[in-house]
Amino acid sequence: MSAMRWHAGGALVIAALSLNALAQSKPIAYPSKGQSAQQQQKDDGACYSWAKSNTGIDPATASTAPPPQSGPAVGGGERVGGAARGAAGGAVIGAIAGDAGKGAAIGATAGTMAGGVRARQNRRAQQANAQAQSQGAMDTYNRAWAACMQGRGYSIQ
Repeated sequence: MSAMRWHAGGALVIAALSLNALAQSKPIAYPSKGQSAQQQQKDDGACYSWAKSNTGIDPATASTAPPPQSGPAVGGGERVGGAARGAAGGAVIGAIAGDAGKGAAIGATAGTMAGGVRARQNRRAQQANAQAQSQGAMDTYNRAWAACMQGRGYSIQ
């Protein structure tokens, strides 16, 4: 299996698990005043709209944030900055050893690799932050939805 397919497949699995986790976190409403299934469906729709308008959060779109970009052109300059720092340090060490050009080349390569590591760490941090924000938004929406449903005579679990 190619790396490209693995990454795409992995992203789909992560997205599915994230959506599943968000769906599982929605509270469950139980009719406590003998409401019919049809009435519960109406109330659920009304509370969906009410919670959405009062919180500004639409659960249908809250978990569909665009995936972070990836690829060789992405990295926020970490690779270029790492290469420049590495080349400068390598040139100094190479000058001491007698070949500044060779030292600069080795330093640039090492700096590029270090910059790539920083870029990946930054991407992971951004993904974790986006996921936390999405979960926080869903928690806010779910509290509003639950309050509405309780007001209509449902027990919320």
